[in-house]
Amino acid sequence: MTSAMHKFFSSLILIAASVAHAQTDDGLVLRLSRLAPEANPSVISLGVRAAHCAASHESEHARTVAIIDYSKPSTEVRMWVFDLASEKLLYAERVSHGQGSGDNFMTRYSNRSGSHQTSIGLFRTGDEYHGKNGYSMRLHGLDSGYNDKAYERAIVVHGAPYVSDSAVKQLGRLGRSWGCPAVRLEVANKLIDDLKGGNYLFAYYPDEKWLAESPWFDCESSEDARRTVHSGLLVPVDEAIAGEPAENAAIMRPSS
Repeated sequence: MTSAMHKFFSSLILIAASVAHAQTDDGLVLRLSRLAPEANPSVISLGVRAAHCAASHESEHARTVAIIDYSKPSTEVRMWVFDLASEKLLYAERVSHGQGSGDNFMTRYSNRSGSHQTSIGLFRTGDEYHGKNGYSMRLHGLDSGYNDKAYERAIVVHGAPYVSDSAVKQLGRLGRSWGCPAVRLEVANKLIDDLKGGNYLFAYYPDEKWLAESPWFDCESSEDARRTVHSGLLVPVDEAIAGEPAENAAIMRPSS
């Protein structure tokens, strides 16, 4: 990313984050940012705001949120998991992106089946299961057009051997998934247990269109937010994914 592009996208997230700050406890964002000094505070603000917005439409409180900053390279820590109730940082981790999304830096995203690309936006965490990638957790995308195909694409959180120091030494980057946010094997099980079952994962990427269209940054003025939460979570039993996700989260059925 060039210096000019970096400045341009930095201005975009500051604009979006200014809306988030206006509707989120600035003190909370400041305290969380101090726990993760390597994270961009504006991205933390966006993630916390999005989680609170979605939870408010469920008449609940956001308890745990994972925030991923896909503007950072895969070689750096770019995933932070916060316990919002106790205001603690639970994890600071590297995380993979999809094969189709770039090499060390993520340069593109997709909601399309078969793209092997990462999806961006806000996700509600689902149930855990044991599959071909071991202990894994399903995700329900809440940003229409950006990640709402995540469930049928079998985009899940799981551990992977290619998220490791040895992979970075060998490849100069992490290995890549088929779109899943994969983490270190050593932390995967505990991280999934702390996130599963109705918490939130926020995947940031400096995309102007998404920043302008997502309903989660300006919650009070969006009538789409409540509908998106409910439609994103209500998956009929007979439409549940049959079998297990293939290696690196392969496609289980075609998009509708």
